[in-house]
Amino acid sequence: MRQAGRYLSEYRILREKAGNFLNLCYNPKLAAKVTLQPVERFGFDAAILFSDILVVPHALGQEVKFVDGNGPRLRAVRNKQDLNKLFDRIKLDRLSPVYETVSLVAGHLSKDVALIGFAGAPWTVAAYMIEGGTSKNFEFVKEWTRRDPSGFEILINRLIEATTAHLYAQIEAGAEVVQLFESWAGIVSSSDFQKWCVGPVKIITKRVKERFPDVPVIAFPRGAAMGYVGYAEATGVDALSVDYTLSPTWVAENLQTHVPIQGNLDPQVLLVGGSAMKDAVHVIKSALNGGPFVFNLGHGVLPQTPTDHVAELVQLVREE
Repeated sequence: MRQAGRYLSEYRILREKAGNFLNLCYNPKLAAKVTLQPVERFGFDAAILFSDILVVPHALGQEVKFVDGNGPRLRAVRNKQDLNKLFDRIKLDRLSPVYETVSLVAGHLSKDVALIGFAGAPWTVAAYMIEGGTSKNFEFVKEWTRRDPSGFEILINRLIEATTAHLYAQIEAGAEVVQLFESWAGIVSSSDFQKWCVGPVKIITKRVKERFPDVPVIAFPRGAAMGYVGYAEATGVDALSVDYTLSPTWVAENLQTHVPIQGNLDPQVLLVGGSAMKDAVHVIKSALNGGPFVFNLGHGVLPQTPTDHVAELVQLVREE
């Protein structure tokens, strides 16, 4: 989960060299170095492409920028008129630097280290596009789904097509696994979760599996709570990434019997380290060692995390 980032001094150097975050995402040589940095430092079993889920709306013609200390800012799309100002189809040529990054990384990794590509799931990306960035209440996206569901569905369908094409291109460039990040799965009702989260991911997964049957698809419906139950079966994904709010024992009993699990150490525990981290790792490994499992965080590495804690975590995970 977000292997690279501000917790690494070598990342901060390249980030400053690039000038801004999007420049770094679109500079293949620098983005490839950033992707490889955590693998080279910690010896992870997989590399996660350095990019961002908001390159998709950017390639659809939406204005996207990242403001230091404030996160992403987008020119909000809040009705059909705004939607008509965007491209009908994703301009993959705008994302060619991303695919070049994938190729560069694939060429540098040893055969025993996998390369994970990714995209944001349509509901989450739509939320960013409509809110104009992060949000506390998500009032604009929720309002659109109620006021004009058919208009909102046009945006979702466009994102399904764009996301599928983006994943195809990453796989063709060398990604061996792809992951869909549904960061805002926890903000919708159960019925809307089925319609706007489960439905689109099911379509994307089916299309990816039809073209690339040997490429695993992982989904991360963060904050979905009971929505995790049956999610893998409904969407067809090959593995399920779980957030840190879920009990590992509950995950083992209710999810792991159906699907491989990825997760779910609280990033705050990694930040604290020490006995708290050792105990948490023991609990997770003990609960989930009876089935297919990829040890991971339950969200991204916090910027202030000491690198020594990450190195110790790797050792703890690999101990018998």
